[in-house]
Amino acid sequence: MAEAALSLTEAFGALGTAQGRQDPYPLYEAIRAHGDLAWRGPGRLVVTGYDACARALRDTRLHVQDRTAFDAAHPAWRSHSSLRAFTSSMLYSNGSDHARLRSLVGFAFTPPRVRELAAVVEDMADRLLDRMAVLGADGDPVDVVAEFASRLPVAVIGALLGFPEEDQVWFRDIASAIAVSTDGFSDPAGLHRADAAMDALAGYFAELLERRRRAPAEDLLTVLASVHRDEPERLSHEELTGNLMVLLTAGFETTSFLIGHGVMIALDHAPYARRLREEADFADPYVEEILRYEPPVHVTSRWAAHDTELLGTAVPRGTRLTLVLAAANRDPRRFTAPDRFTPGRGAPQPLSFGAGPHYCLGAPLARLEAAVALPRLLRRFPRLSAAERPVYRDRWVVRGLDTYPLALGV
Repeated sequence: MAEAALSLTEAFGALGTAQGRQDPYPLYEAIRAHGDLAWRGPGRLVVTGYDACARALRDTRLHVQDRTAFDAAHPAWRSHSSLRAFTSSMLYSNGSDHARLRSLVGFAFTPPRVRELAAVVEDMADRLLDRMAVLGADGDPVDVVAEFASRLPVAVIGALLGFPEEDQVWFRDIASAIAVSTDGFSDPAGLHRADAAMDALAGYFAELLERRRRAPAEDLLTVLASVHRDEPERLSHEELTGNLMVLLTAGFETTSFLIGHGVMIALDHAPYARRLREEADFADPYVEEILRYEPPVHVTSRWAAHDTELLGTAVPRGTRLTLVLAAANRDPRRFTAPDRFTPGRGAPQPLSFGAGPHYCLGAPLARLEAAVALPRLLRRFPRLSAAERPVYRDRWVVRGLDTYPLALGV
């Protein structure tokens, strides 16, 4: 059956298959064929249009999934520690609770503060490239995801938060397991593994926080521990743990996928690899186009806490909305030749980091890391090439490369 002829039910069913998750874009177009806003069933609205997604993300009557929403949709959710941690964080909170939690960490992610980290990111990237050179010295392929794209974001967010460097590889693995819970109940086995990982991480956080209380340091972990100690009504224990978990997982995995996609596209398009090596001002528009063309976050959700409307479509209270950001980023009404990778497109900005109150706090840091990492990698190894085809993780909501072995050409 041609994708354009698929029903919404069939298209979403296909997205739940391994093949659909490997290449979801034809299925997004099958969904778009039913309209930029399409009712999947009573109270279930799917949004693929750019303008509609942008409006929905900014509409304060449309809430992220919080505890109230989970209670209505999945009464058993409280038995999963990974979901409990998410709902205690700013990621899954609304209104004044969201503003309160976001304000506690927002100072560390402002553009000026992030720019101050540029030298730190450069140093960390160079150290990882040195390690890659050693690993590939005999001509053996080196997995750029495991050794560079994932290690760099973990090192940066670890340094910002104040996590010990020797624990970075463990953090990467544990955060990857926890992140499966962002797919909700679609992967029951993965959700149970996420719970076990969250339990291990919560225990680790408890020990580390106690050490910071005894011996404060100049890091975000110390700041949050102090707020919890002095103003528990402003930051509860559950909120402290939940926000640490979100900062770690969100600050690592999505940036890892952004860098991995950037490497893959550069090696598939030699002129872009050359420009990244030679043109100092090319990295920023290149990264912006990765975010549009191959974003790490493909879908997010909202629910209508009040009656509202989207571009003339009535959205009654209680409606659940699936916002397909990756489809919005390829909306042909907003982007010329949307399936073509074209750096320097300019407006409109992709919706990969969201919009409105929940715009991604770490967006400036993710952009910086990718813009530093990609040119440095390609300059260090100018003969870099793919040793094997890249393999995507079997995920949909947050989508990126699992492995990508490269020949360094040294």
